Amino acid sequence: MASRNLLNLESVSKAFDIRALLDSVSLGINEAERIGVVGRNGGGKSTLLKVMAGIEPPDEGRIAKAGSVNIGILSQVDDLSETSLVRDVVLGDSKVHEWASDAKVREVLTGLFGGFSEELLNRKISHLSGGERRRVNLAKLLIADFDLVLLDEPTNHLDVEGVAWLAEYIKRNTKLAVVVITHDRWFLDEVSEQIWEVVDGKVLAYEGGYSAYVLSKAERARQITVEDGKRNMLIRKELAWLRRGAPARTAKPKFRIEAANTLIANEPPPRNESELLNFAANRLGNTVYEIHQATIKAGEKLILEDLYWNVGPGDRIGIVGVNGAGKTTLIRALLGQITASAGKITTGVTVKSAFLSQHLEELDPTWRVLEAVEKVANQVQLGNGKELSASQLCERLGFNTDSQWTPVGDLSGGERRRLQLTRLLMDSPNVLLLDEPTNDFDVETLTALEDLLDSFGGTLLVISHDRYFLERVCDRFVGLLGDAKLRDLPGGIDEYLKLRANSGQFINSSAPKAKTSNIVEIKELKKEIAKYERQISKIDVEILELEKKQEELAFDHEKLKATMEELTASVEKKSAVEELWLEATDKLEGLEN
Repeated sequence: MASRNLLNLESVSKAFDIRALLDSVSLGINEAERIGVVGRNGGGKSTLLKVMAGIEPPDEGRIAKAGSVNIGILSQVDDLSETSLVRDVVLGDSKVHEWASDAKVREVLTGLFGGFSEELLNRKISHLSGGERRRVNLAKLLIADFDLVLLDEPTNHLDVEGVAWLAEYIKRNTKLAVVVITHDRWFLDEVSEQIWEVVDGKVLAYEGGYSAYVLSKAERARQITVEDGKRNMLIRKELAWLRRGAPARTAKPKFRIEAANTLIANEPPPRNESELLNFAANRLGNTVYEIHQATIKAGEKLILEDLYWNVGPGDRIGIVGVNGAGKTTLIRALLGQITASAGKITTGVTVKSAFLSQHLEELDPTWRVLEAVEKVANQVQLGNGKELSASQLCERLGFNTDSQWTPVGDLSGGERRRLQLTRLLMDSPNVLLLDEPTNDFDVETLTALEDLLDSFGGTLLVISHDRYFLERVCDRFVGLLGDAKLRDLPGGIDEYLKLRANSGQFINSSAPKAKTSNIVEIKELKKEIAKYERQISKIDVEILELEKKQEELAFDHEKLKATMEELTASVEKKSAVEELWLEATDKLEGLEN
């Protein structure tokens, strides 16, 4: 049975001033279709949704909608009445007995707010934060009975858990048609069966989710003469990570494995780990941040208690947790902006940190973009011999030659955030701490940022609700579950979501606290294990250098012999340290259990 057609656009054009955002666009949406929309900021994505919803009339062309079709839209700007209550917006005139027994209402409010209560429903809109207002609008849309929903950045202000819930909710509602604009590529891959790219006034359609879109872009670029070689390289590099990384281990990507293998057969990995580790060791030394028996509070609220944590050179760590769990507070404690209530936080003497906060730095509005960056530096060293000028770095992060002369006062929120990040990188830090760096970035800018961070040889700590970005740039993950503990997550974000889903069971079934007599010994063992891990990382760098040297000296037998002896000694040294690490780990496990 054919799917019912819901909406058609026929030769639709829409322009603002003299710029055509949509130029003779024809497309259609059928029942239950799931479509992701991508494109540069300002390229016409939101305009497309507004035209489809009837909010903006087209300049030319025709929009045909089936008579009984109900369409809902989540815009980036809300029009909520400040005096209304949450219940008025979400539930309308429904009587208590009508919505209280409605499973959909309970599920949506629980998924977006972690539960619902009279206190939540009776809150005034004027008392809500921007993120809470966003969730109220989204809840209203999901609870209502629509055939087609148009979502403009629905994952903004949602944490990793909320994004995962929303994706699952959409996938379960099999009759609902969805068109979504989002820079969250994990979400796109989960919910989309087709991608629309809005570019130069046209809408190009690609079958499959984001993974298939990346492959199709790369294949299309190979079949035609590619004028922009750098962009093609970024697409190929992104595809290499998609094929080798976490998404490739799921059944989600909808492209031919053989084609992907052929395309990336000679593609290098996104990051040369040995080069980055060597660069980090040379610039940072062995100590970045060491936390010993620390208690960290935000005002009177306890965030972390009795914390032991080491952040080493070259570490790339993603920090996840529920909103309000203390992720930003932890970063500020590392930076010394918050003093630990107890315990000690040590910062390495060679650390030169840069912090991208969620709050925009105030800059002189009369400065030009390039001028604002050059006031920090004219050249930046990224490591591994890579150097960029201020103008080149601006271009990498989405400021082309023309926009580099734009006054700061004329920039949008997303452009100001890009400028803030560019200025941070120009200062040549060796430790980057990023708090929600992907906010207001389009997919193309995110891909360029990821490519830039691949070259960064220092230590990277990232807080983000963008799961794709986290998995793309980070190698390790830690989580805050709101119980004053920081947990290592060897299983990554999947493990975090499982812990959150079973948080009560997890906390109650965790091992009993060690006896007081063992606490000191446990702490010393953890410190010892961290020391051994740093030693092993350092020896790994030595071994890699010696192996490279061995290849270069293939025809110099005397020097080759000496190098082989050094290599043998390093391998033996590593083995001895690994034995000590195993002994300490076994002992620690025995004490904790």
